Amino acid sequence: MIAPTIDTAALAGLPSDESLMANIADRKQAAIGKLYERHGKTLKKVIYQVVQDEAEADDVLQESILQIWNEAKSYSAALGKPLGWLVTIARRRAIDRVRRRAAYCRAKDRFEVYVETEPRSWLQSCTTEDNAGSDIRQFLEREMNRLPDFQREALRLSFFNGLSHREIAAHTRTPLGTVKTRLELGLRKLSSSVRAQRSKI
Repeated sequence: MIAPTIDTAALAGLPSDESLMANIADRKQAAIGKLYERHGKTLKKVIYQVVQDEAEADDVLQESILQIWNEAKSYSAALGKPLGWLVTIARRRAIDRVRRRAAYCRAKDRFEVYVETEPRSWLQSCTTEDNAGSDIRQFLEREMNRLPDFQREALRLSFFNGLSHREIAAHTRTPLGTVKTRLELGLRKLSSSVRAQRSKI
């Protein structure tokens, strides 16, 4: 036999979840604080099961609480108990975060392939003997010199000296992630500048 559900909040003389939701819909900030105190840990557990990262779980929890605050008026008892509605919001937020993370990783992978292939071809084409006196080579050299020292060094070692990311990291005694960031930032600036210059030629 299933034991009847007991409203512990009511027994303790505390406002029910339904009452808190009504107050949140009326923009009473104290109510969202009480709801957070009551269900924050439960929501974080739901989120963590999806994102599997403590810091991200905290971020998603805050996003969820903000969404609850903004959308409280859309809650209806017909949707079920408030906690079920809160859990649905938290889980959807967590899933969205995982999807964004996956999309970022895919974009990052595509960029790394781009860095290792296409840019090398057009940068090196600008430094061949046939193009030694060309405007594009002079322009490229000028733009390279405008980059911050660390970005310029990383690009020269990669594209002109042919070093891999790991070799650059070892050569400069710099973390691999930092090397990739320097290459990305420098390459973005150069790519934009070269495309603009070529459109004028």
